[in-house]
Amino acid sequence: MILYPRLYIDNVRCIKIDFLNKNNIKAIILDMDNTIIDLSKNIPEGTKEWVDSLKKHGIKFCIVSNSIHKDKVIKIANELGIDVFILFAKKPLKSGFKKAMKILNIKPCNIAAVGDQIFTDVIGANRCGMYSILVKPIDRKDILITKIKRPIENYIINKYLKKKGNKDVF
Repeated sequence: MILYPRLYIDNVRCIKIDFLNKNNIKAIILDMDNTIIDLSKNIPEGTKEWVDSLKKHGIKFCIVSNSIHKDKVIKIANELGIDVFILFAKKPLKSGFKKAMKILNIKPCNIAAVGDQIFTDVIGANRCGMYSILVKPIDRKDILITKIKRPIENYIINKYLKKKGNKDVF
């Protein structure tokens, strides 16, 4: 189902190299807000080390964000050592994901797209044939449009968890 992620986990740091190798993932597309930063633009402890560790294993990274704030995206990308980013991606439309695929030069089946929202990150990744990974939001605070969508997303997540029987959920 297009609304369901392939995997639902607590945070990005739960993604380990063994999992990526097992699923033939060569690159990770990261959402930004509430996935790798909170609304105050804080990066959770251990995130930079997680990126560095996976990069040492040859994993490529790209930030794909709906944000229009170039300075914010550049600052976070620099702090994490991620050279590639797409602004104003218009997720769940395919265009931002396709730009990332082209820049990374990796097939969609070898890319994991990670984000905190079903209606942007999961749907967009699934539509592009990527391995969709949904993470729990870093912060309870959200921008208004996301606050409106969260109850619907929570309903979908509960249905997903019942269907999966909590397999692949950690």
